[in-house]
Amino acid sequence: MKIITTFLFLVCSSITFSQITGKVTDTKNQPISFVSVYLENTITGTTTNTNGDYELAFNSTGQHTVIFQMLGYKTVKKTVEIDSFPFTLNVVLAEEEVTLDEVVVSSEENPANKIIRNAIASKAKNTDKFAEYTADFYSRGLFKVKDLPKKFLGQDIGDMGGGLDSTRSGVVYLSETVSKIAFQKRPKNFKEHIIASKVSGQDNGISFNQAEDVNFNFYENSFDLADVKVVSPIANGAFGYYNYKLTGVFYDKNGKLINKIQLLPKRKNDRVFSGFIYIVEDDWAIYGADVMVTGAQISLPIVDSLHIKQNYNFSTKNKAWIPITQTIDFKAGLFGFHFNGRFSAAYSNYNFNPNFTEDTFGNEVLSFAENATEKDSLYWNKIRPVTLTSEEISDYKLKDSIKTIRKSKKYLDSIDTKNNKFKPLDFLSGYTYRDSYNKWSLSTSSPIESLNFNTVQGWNSSLGVNYRKSLNKKGKRFSIGANVNYGFSEKKVRPTANFNYRWNNTTRPVLTISGGIATPQFNPKQPISKFWNTISSVGFERNYLKIYEKTFAKTSFSQEVTNGIRMFSSLEFADRKPLFNTTDYAMFPQDDLDYTSNNPQNPTDFSTGFTPHQMWTFSVGANINFGQKYLSYPDGKYNIPSRKYPSLYIGYQKNFGSGNSEWNSDVIFSQLYQQINLGNWGEFAYKARGGIFLEQKDIPFIDYAHFNGNRLLISPKDNYLDNFYMLPYYQLSSNDKYAELHGEYNFKGALLSKVPLLNKLNFHLVTGAKGLFTAGNKPYSEFAIGLDNVGVGKWRFLRVDFARSYFNGKSENRVVFGIKL
Repeated sequence: MKIITTFLFLVCSSITFSQITGKVTDTKNQPISFVSVYLENTITGTTTNTNGDYELAFNSTGQHTVIFQMLGYKTVKKTVEIDSFPFTLNVVLAEEEVTLDEVVVSSEENPANKIIRNAIASKAKNTDKFAEYTADFYSRGLFKVKDLPKKFLGQDIGDMGGGLDSTRSGVVYLSETVSKIAFQKRPKNFKEHIIASKVSGQDNGISFNQAEDVNFNFYENSFDLADVKVVSPIANGAFGYYNYKLTGVFYDKNGKLINKIQLLPKRKNDRVFSGFIYIVEDDWAIYGADVMVTGAQISLPIVDSLHIKQNYNFSTKNKAWIPITQTIDFKAGLFGFHFNGRFSAAYSNYNFNPNFTEDTFGNEVLSFAENATEKDSLYWNKIRPVTLTSEEISDYKLKDSIKTIRKSKKYLDSIDTKNNKFKPLDFLSGYTYRDSYNKWSLSTSSPIESLNFNTVQGWNSSLGVNYRKSLNKKGKRFSIGANVNYGFSEKKVRPTANFNYRWNNTTRPVLTISGGIATPQFNPKQPISKFWNTISSVGFERNYLKIYEKTFAKTSFSQEVTNGIRMFSSLEFADRKPLFNTTDYAMFPQDDLDYTSNNPQNPTDFSTGFTPHQMWTFSVGANINFGQKYLSYPDGKYNIPSRKYPSLYIGYQKNFGSGNSEWNSDVIFSQLYQQINLGNWGEFAYKARGGIFLEQKDIPFIDYAHFNGNRLLISPKDNYLDNFYMLPYYQLSSNDKYAELHGEYNFKGALLSKVPLLNKLNFHLVTGAKGLFTAGNKPYSEFAIGLDNVGVGKWRFLRVDFARSYFNGKSENRVVFGIKL
């Protein structure tokens, strides 16, 4: 079977179609990559690959004019007489002669500024010419690594799919995508239907080459690049970010004067480009872009640089300059990893008069044709608009042959046999036994990783076992596990067990059944982690963690009922009991400090707790993501939360069956959350929560509404909207009406980048405000100012905030450190 597969691949690779082929080089005989090659009076063609080779699909003999166009080089027209195919046409491109001879330099205004002003003023006119269109899209992604370490943090890295040579360098990712795209300017819509997708060495062939992710439109004021808005050189406010210099002019193939303008960022770390933009005289349209941005500028320190090159062509159909090719080159490195790569894209077969209807665009922005990931090499050889390089051909052949071997039962069993060997230290570090061919695993957790301290259990640890089984490629799977926790001071064992079943990756219905004996925090949102409580207790004699014991059985179910709406429900029975301190151990005891009790309502009361009781808890809720878009992949549906609209959660919880009607309760609660991208000015985010108990009763403290306080100098959560800076953990817990509001504005360098000297640090100014309103109490508020992206070079994992709180006429100041991982 392997021999037949290899033979068919070789045969298919050798088949040729009616085409013009050749190589494009410069005057020094060096290949030029991504040259646009097309027939005169059309905008449909191909591009050269990294080696300068091209194949132009064509089947009409006779006299034809072929055009070769590349930014920075003189456009070449070749008129040829074709008698038969394949027809070979090699071309040499000379560098564009850029001159300032024809430019009249005015002493009153920089000529580049005048050109840019005209380009900004003409944006609407130029983009209206292709306000609606459909097109064919082709993209290729290539990642390469150099001198890859064999291990990282003690773990084997492997051979990255088999593409590494003896120096551990080579191709680690190669993919291609062919799709149909549709665009609409007003209202703004974009849709992609993938016809074929291929990934070297993979069966599913789902690539990362989504068209919308690389739809870099320089006519917009800013566009997303690595989740950061980068300011366009022709943004409405571009003169606040760029200086411009006219370095020369030249004429294109149609006699149009092209202005080459250098982009000079006013501040080093602004989210702007350096490089060149080319503007067509009189039309004031973009002819091309050759720009670069650093990782520091886009808050992605692992990246050294991103280099974007766009080529435009003139369409006689609508008298517009439209993009036809684009490349994105990058270099990155961290922890001894050195990556570089390229995403290249080509647009063709534009239709500027599409028949769009109300049903053309919707919430689905990406879909796959049937069997799009299963196309054979014959299909790809016929449809691929950019010919493969010898390196890419070798990578496909090598990894496809390796893939056949590596998915076999014999190979998978041999790998499992090696990795499944049990070593004595695995008992402490955790162990996993895998059956890769049958897609199941059995694992034990690490008792060292779960080791922690609290004043109720003392030092305690857990040992768990978990079985996972994948049932199909659509996301159907289940897991079943058990866990045993032991407290050394308390001398008590607490077991728990759980079962989880998921049906698919489309609506993601999930059933969870759990039960046992556990020690949860009074606040179910767990405002302090076990790790940080261990540090604060053992090191500083501050035991903030407050827990109780419950023997419980619980079942929960969630599912997306329609796009943007996911329902949640659960039912739990719990036997609740108070717990008391059993140890006062501290590594560094302090005479002026003592541990508090485990009673969150009265920290000085060590002898009493709440009355033991039983309780049923039923909850139901819905999370609504307004305007949610989604991607339809062959293996499931993947949602894209909207930043234009907020997400809303509405819930209801009923506690009943306690035997005391005064302890029963009903509460309705909600949450509103949104992240708003402000383009050049950073990002604003807010989260508002509120709720009301339908009857005010003296219910168990466990069932109060609790709020995520913080008494550490470390922020307990990465999302600062989830907790307060310094609120005491249970000071304002409520059994009545309540509301809390969190807001944060991250300027992302918009202000500090404008301050001399400070702009060299590339820190980001952050401001925040928080408020808590509970019935019967005065409002509690916090205000903060801080610095994000703190660090040196690529090591920027810190955030520092100075916060001030106000409550009952008193204020408190605190510095809080955050660690981003």
